[in-house]
Amino acid sequence: MSKRRVVVTGLGVVSPNGMNVSEFKKSIQSGKSGVQFIDKLKQLNFSCQIAGYPVYNKDYLNNYFTQIQLKGLNATGMEYGVVSGMDAWRDAGLTINKTDTPNWDHGVIFGTGILGVDKFREAIYKVDQGNVRRLGSNSVTQTMASGISAFLGGILGCGNIVTTNSSACSTGTEAILMSYDRISSGKAEIILAGSTSDSGPYVWGGFDAMRILPYKYNDNPTAASRPMSASAKGFVPGSGAGALVIESLESAQKRGASIYAEILGGHVNSGGQRNGGSMTAPNSEAVQHCITKAIENSGINATQIDAINGHLTATGKDTAEIQNWCEALQRNGDDFPYINSLKSMVGHCLAASGSIESVATVLQLKENFVFGNINCEDLHPDIAAMISRNKVPAKTISFSSNIIAKASFGFGDVNACVIFKKYN
Repeated sequence: MSKRRVVVTGLGVVSPNGMNVSEFKKSIQSGKSGVQFIDKLKQLNFSCQIAGYPVYNKDYLNNYFTQIQLKGLNATGMEYGVVSGMDAWRDAGLTINKTDTPNWDHGVIFGTGILGVDKFREAIYKVDQGNVRRLGSNSVTQTMASGISAFLGGILGCGNIVTTNSSACSTGTEAILMSYDRISSGKAEIILAGSTSDSGPYVWGGFDAMRILPYKYNDNPTAASRPMSASAKGFVPGSGAGALVIESLESAQKRGASIYAEILGGHVNSGGQRNGGSMTAPNSEAVQHCITKAIENSGINATQIDAINGHLTATGKDTAEIQNWCEALQRNGDDFPYINSLKSMVGHCLAASGSIESVATVLQLKENFVFGNINCEDLHPDIAAMISRNKVPAKTISFSSNIIAKASFGFGDVNACVIFKKYN
């Protein structure tokens, strides 16, 4: 059975450096960082007292939630996901289904790592105080992982798949590929795909305890996230959400929808926590296998990839990731594609990273640019020995990519790689 062509027709984003696609695009083109000092983390004795998180007035949510829905809402991941998801749906020119019959061809695959941690903490205190009756009727829906997809699916009236995936840092990229697979095989026409991540000390505390965050940049937050840099000291925690409307080409053409890009294919796998892989470290063989299978599944060859939006977290694993790309593509030096990491500007948005970074990838294809890697003036010497310095642009360059690879590698030794193509 031949695969149907699949395209991206809508984008939405809530990120540390932009509350919508327009703001986000301007920020990544200009190299604006959304990482900032957070006094609450200092009060709680965190070593790393900085993070990237979306900043907005709560009144902003009135554009997306009813007053009933806002009552008792205390889940940042829910807020981010709904805002980005609804923006993507509207951007695609789609309307809310207000009939009594679900739209059987429309679905939602929206992932998360954890949802409603603040609401869960609130619930724990009330239970411990014997105030179970004061929990409220929405505590369960705000803390169950699938609450975000169920919420969006209910607002939109979707009757196809409505589910939540969770694969650590590869969650968002995996959600896009799950949607692609379902649409390309003819099981759905339109799927809202994305991922979200809560913000705050109860999410970031575990990483601070692992001593993998950069604690020496509390006085200079925007310089802290340094992917591929010789002076990288760990990843900056972040949060937010990204959303893409994934649609069959036939459906998009029938609607007369604007098309951002085409999805050629991709691959998801695991390193099995073997051969150097662990709960926190990737198996390089599996990473390379994921990339090569993604290329094969997309029906292209490695020489056709013009740019890479990597995972690249500003840890010691950045060098290994570049080596894996070189091995998988059999390209190095001047022949290597352009490569960048959005994390230099927003930090590591955990489960939301893959979807937010995919929005950035699609914008690069559509708008003919490659955004710069800030804080990478001192390219790591081991990376410089593998690829040319000019392939790691420090500032945004004008460049018309035809094919961009986006990959995410998550805790648990899980990998996902999706191949986007300029739509012609």
